[in-house]
Amino acid sequence: MMAQALNSDIPIEGRRLETKRAPLLAAIGADGTFEGYASLFGVRDTCGDIVERGAFSASLRRSGAAGVKMLWQHRGDEPIGVWAEIAEDARGLKVRGRLDLSVARAREALSLIGAGALDGLSIGFRTLRAASDPKTGARRLLALDLIEISIVTFPALPQARIVAPPPLPSAAARHAATAFGQKLARLRMQSAAQSFETKLRMASVALDRRYISD
Repeated sequence: MMAQALNSDIPIEGRRLETKRAPLLAAIGADGTFEGYASLFGVRDTCGDIVERGAFSASLRRSGAAGVKMLWQHRGDEPIGVWAEIAEDARGLKVRGRLDLSVARAREALSLIGAGALDGLSIGFRTLRAASDPKTGARRLLALDLIEISIVTFPALPQARIVAPPPLPSAAARHAATAFGQKLARLRMQSAAQSFETKLRMASVALDRRYISD
């Protein structure tokens, strides 16, 4: 492909479905919930492409998270969960989803992720607008129609990650927090009482001096 000015559009023939993969951290909640990044902005991947900030915004306004499928290995006949939230932030395309553990393939995915055998997310999209960078030859993706996000095997964007949602505090941690709060409340009450007592003594002394002077 001939290099063009960065802001000029690259002709898109047929707007074919494309995919981009990003490795995930092998950590996921026992109930199949997870969150992370399916794509990062401004990072050149192994295909020589750079997704620009705002590339997904129009697509997400049209479809929302509910309109984007969670698939197994880009197989349209194997949905394995649902996306609860998909949004752009300063870093990239942040996602939060849940595997449907009533589906056999989703249970397999949960086990494989936990074992470290499965380590990728991949977006399936159609390129609506792109431009090439004449200095680097990179293709800058400016507007994408996001179709699906899959859990996959092989990564292409090393910086993206999936992480498990923060765990709920343990009973011991909750007990310790409660005990600390109670202790802090007692200290505040003692401090307030001491302050009140000091002010009362000062008022009494002032009153005694007034009587003496009179």
